[in-house]
Amino acid sequence: MNSFALGALVAALAVILGAFGAHALAGIGAVRLAWWATATQYLFVAAFGLMFFGLYHRARLTLASPATALLLGAFFFSGSLYALGLGGPRWLGAITPVGGVSLIVGFVWIGIVAIFAR
Repeated sequence: MNSFALGALVAALAVILGAFGAHALAGIGAVRLAWWATATQYLFVAAFGLMFFGLYHRARLTLASPATALLLGAFFFSGSLYALGLGGPRWLGAITPVGGVSLIVGFVWIGIVAIFAR
């Protein structure tokens, strides 16, 4: 699957999860709802990064790819916040920065690819 297609699917998932949070989780408390909103925001960021990279580089998803770093970042960052928003154990908060670093690595990697592209 190419990065653009994957990004489009991740963006659709972000819309679904954002709508779910806004409608089904309205009474879970302000902190948990804020975690959910942040998770959705960063899932969108990762989705658009995947789509951009797919358009720019026309790359397929491989293990050694900025797209993989973005996907893993979205999984760990947003996934841990979604779990916390649903009442998961607080230790999941320790995973969130791992996802954030992976997102940063993915975007820096895209920048490096763009700098050295011919």
